[in-house]
Amino acid sequence: MSNKTKQLVISALLLAAGLVLPFLTGSIPNFGRMLLPMHLPVLLCGFVCGWKWGLLVGFVTPLLRSVLFGMPPMVPTALAMAFELAAYGAVAGLCYRRWRGSAQGVYLSLILAMLVGRLVWGLVSIPIYALLTEKTFTLMAFWTGGFVTAWPGIVLQIVLIPAIVLALEKAKLIQQ
Repeated sequence: MSNKTKQLVISALLLAAGLVLPFLTGSIPNFGRMLLPMHLPVLLCGFVCGWKWGLLVGFVTPLLRSVLFGMPPMVPTALAMAFELAAYGAVAGLCYRRWRGSAQGVYLSLILAMLVGRLVWGLVSIPIYALLTEKTFTLMAFWTGGFVTAWPGIVLQIVLIPAIVLALEKAKLIQQ
Protein backbone atom coordinates (compact mmCIF):
# COMPACT_ATOMS: atom_id res chain seq x y z
CA MET A 1 0.00 0.00 0.00
CA SER A 2 1.42 3.41 -0.96
CA ASN A 3 2.00 6.14 1.60
CA LYS A 4 -0.77 8.28 0.07
CA THR A 5 -3.23 5.40 0.30
CA LYS A 6 -2.27 4.86 3.95
CA GLN A 7 -2.83 8.56 4.65
CA LEU A 8 -6.23 8.42 2.96
CA VAL A 9 -7.31 5.36 4.97
CA ILE A 10 -6.05 6.76 8.28
CA SER A 11 -7.67 10.14 7.55
CA ALA A 12 -10.99 8.45 6.79
CA LEU A 13 -10.79 6.49 10.04
CA LEU A 14 -10.00 9.63 12.02
CA LEU A 15 -12.87 11.46 10.31
CA ALA A 16 -15.15 8.60 11.37
CA ALA A 17 -13.80 8.88 14.92
CA GLY A 18 -14.57 12.60 14.85
CA LEU A 19 -18.14 11.80 13.89
CA VAL A 20 -18.58 9.07 16.52
CA LEU A 21 -16.69 10.33 19.60
CA PRO A 22 -19.20 13.14 20.32
CA PHE A 23 -21.87 10.47 20.87
CA LEU A 24 -20.01 9.61 24.09
CA THR A 25 -20.87 13.07 25.41
CA GLY A 26 -24.01 13.73 23.35
CA SER A 27 -26.53 13.23 26.12
CA ILE A 28 -24.87 16.05 28.08
CA PRO A 29 -24.03 18.84 25.57
CA ASN A 30 -22.12 20.92 28.15
CA PHE A 31 -19.92 17.90 28.82
CA GLY A 32 -19.12 17.74 25.09
CA ARG A 33 -18.21 21.43 25.04
CA MET A 34 -15.84 20.74 27.92
CA LEU A 35 -14.12 17.61 26.54
CA LEU A 36 -13.97 18.65 22.86
CA PRO A 37 -14.27 15.12 21.44
CA MET A 38 -13.99 16.16 17.77
CA HIS A 39 -10.66 17.86 18.39
CA LEU A 40 -8.76 14.69 19.30
CA PRO A 41 -9.02 12.84 15.95
CA VAL A 42 -8.36 16.04 14.00
CA LEU A 43 -5.19 16.79 15.93
CA LEU A 44 -4.05 13.18 15.51
CA CYS A 45 -4.74 13.42 11.78
CA GLY A 46 -2.45 16.44 11.50
CA PHE A 47 0.32 14.64 13.37
CA VAL A 48 -0.04 11.28 11.64
CA CYS A 49 -1.11 12.19 8.09
CA GLY A 50 0.29 15.70 7.67
CA TRP A 51 -1.06 19.19 7.40
CA LYS A 52 -3.12 18.75 4.22
CA TRP A 53 -5.12 15.82 5.58
CA GLY A 54 -5.36 17.49 9.00
CA LEU A 55 -6.78 20.61 7.39
CA LEU A 56 -9.28 18.66 5.28
CA VAL A 57 -10.46 16.34 8.07
CA GLY A 58 -10.66 19.30 10.45
CA PHE A 59 -12.80 21.34 8.08
CA VAL A 60 -15.12 18.51 7.06
CA THR A 61 -15.74 16.82 10.43
CA PRO A 62 -17.98 19.42 12.15
CA LEU A 63 -19.84 20.24 8.93
CA LEU A 64 -20.51 16.59 8.09
CA ARG A 65 -21.54 15.85 11.67
CA SER A 66 -23.95 18.77 11.60
CA VAL A 67 -25.49 17.60 8.30
CA LEU A 68 -25.73 13.95 9.35
CA PHE A 69 -26.74 14.28 12.98
CA GLY A 70 -27.89 17.87 13.49
CA MET A 71 -25.19 18.46 16.09
CA PRO A 72 -23.42 20.73 16.42
CA PRO A 73 -25.84 23.26 14.94
CA MET A 74 -24.55 24.43 11.56
CA VAL A 75 -24.80 28.14 12.45
CA PRO A 76 -22.87 29.37 14.29
CA THR A 77 -21.18 26.34 15.90
CA ALA A 78 -20.26 23.88 13.12
CA LEU A 79 -19.33 26.64 10.70
CA ALA A 80 -16.91 28.29 13.14
CA MET A 81 -15.60 24.89 14.29
CA ALA A 82 -14.80 23.94 10.69
CA PHE A 83 -12.24 26.74 10.50
CA GLU A 84 -10.99 26.09 14.03
CA LEU A 85 -10.44 22.37 13.48
CA ALA A 86 -8.93 22.95 10.03
CA ALA A 87 -6.38 25.21 11.72
CA TYR A 88 -5.72 22.57 14.40
CA GLY A 89 -5.03 19.86 11.85
CA ALA A 90 -2.95 22.06 9.56
CA VAL A 91 -0.82 23.69 12.26
CA ALA A 92 -0.25 20.39 14.08
CA GLY A 93 0.92 18.79 10.83
CA LEU A 94 3.13 21.70 9.74
CA CYS A 95 4.78 22.18 13.13
CA TYR A 96 5.24 18.46 13.72
CA ARG A 97 6.95 18.08 10.35
CA ARG A 98 9.44 20.73 11.46
CA TRP A 99 9.92 19.62 15.09
CA ARG A 100 9.26 15.88 15.15
CA GLY A 101 11.56 13.46 16.87
CA SER A 102 11.27 14.75 20.40
CA ALA A 103 8.63 15.04 23.08
CA GLN A 104 9.26 18.79 23.17
CA GLY A 105 8.52 19.03 19.46
CA VAL A 106 5.25 17.15 19.88
CA TYR A 107 4.16 19.35 22.80
CA LEU A 108 5.20 22.56 21.04
CA SER A 109 3.35 21.53 17.87
CA LEU A 110 0.25 20.66 19.89
CA ILE A 111 0.20 23.86 21.92
CA LEU A 112 0.74 26.05 18.86
CA ALA A 113 -2.04 24.20 17.03
CA MET A 114 -4.39 24.67 19.98
CA LEU A 115 -3.64 28.39 20.28
CA VAL A 116 -3.88 29.10 16.54
CA GLY A 117 -7.08 27.06 16.26
CA ARG A 118 -8.73 28.99 19.08
CA LEU A 119 -7.60 32.29 17.57
CA VAL A 120 -9.04 31.28 14.19
CA TRP A 121 -12.29 30.21 15.90
CA GLY A 122 -12.54 33.61 17.58
CA LEU A 123 -11.78 35.55 14.41
CA VAL A 124 -14.24 33.69 12.19
CA SER A 125 -16.91 33.78 14.89
CA ILE A 126 -17.06 37.58 14.72
CA PRO A 127 -18.51 37.77 11.17
CA ILE A 128 -20.48 34.51 11.52
CA TYR A 129 -22.32 35.81 14.57
CA ALA A 130 -22.77 39.30 13.12
CA LEU A 131 -24.00 38.23 9.69
CA LEU A 132 -25.83 34.98 10.38
CA THR A 133 -27.18 35.30 13.93
CA GLU A 134 -27.47 39.07 14.41
CA LYS A 135 -25.63 38.62 17.71
CA THR A 136 -22.26 39.97 18.76
CA PHE A 137 -19.32 37.68 19.45
CA THR A 138 -17.56 39.37 22.34
CA LEU A 139 -14.13 39.01 23.87
CA MET A 140 -15.86 37.46 26.91
CA ALA A 141 -17.53 34.86 24.64
CA PHE A 142 -14.13 34.10 23.11
CA TRP A 143 -12.44 33.73 26.49
CA THR A 144 -15.26 31.66 27.97
CA GLY A 145 -15.80 29.36 24.98
CA GLY A 146 -12.15 28.99 24.02
CA PHE A 147 -10.55 28.59 27.41
CA VAL A 148 -12.76 28.67 30.51
CA THR A 149 -15.37 26.11 29.45
CA ALA A 150 -12.87 24.13 27.39
CA TRP A 151 -10.18 23.64 30.05
CA PRO A 152 -10.99 19.94 30.67
CA GLY A 153 -10.66 19.26 26.92
CA ILE A 154 -7.44 21.25 26.77
CA VAL A 155 -5.99 19.13 29.58
CA LEU A 156 -7.23 15.94 27.88
CA GLN A 157 -5.55 16.97 24.62
CA ILE A 158 -2.27 17.83 26.36
CA VAL A 159 -2.27 14.43 28.07
CA LEU A 160 -3.57 12.13 25.29
CA ILE A 161 -2.22 13.54 22.02
CA PRO A 162 1.51 13.52 22.92
CA ALA A 163 1.18 10.09 24.55
CA ILE A 164 -0.41 8.66 21.38
CA VAL A 165 1.98 10.40 18.97
CA LEU A 166 5.06 9.39 20.96
CA ALA A 167 3.80 5.79 21.21
CA LEU A 168 3.24 5.73 17.43
CA GLU A 169 6.76 7.07 16.90
CA LYS A 170 8.24 4.49 19.25
CA ALA A 171 6.38 1.71 17.43
CA LYS A 172 7.71 3.19 14.17
CA LEU A 173 4.16 3.64 12.87
CA ILE A 174 4.92 7.27 12.05
CA GLN A 175 8.29 8.66 11.06
CA GLN A 176 10.27 10.61 13.60
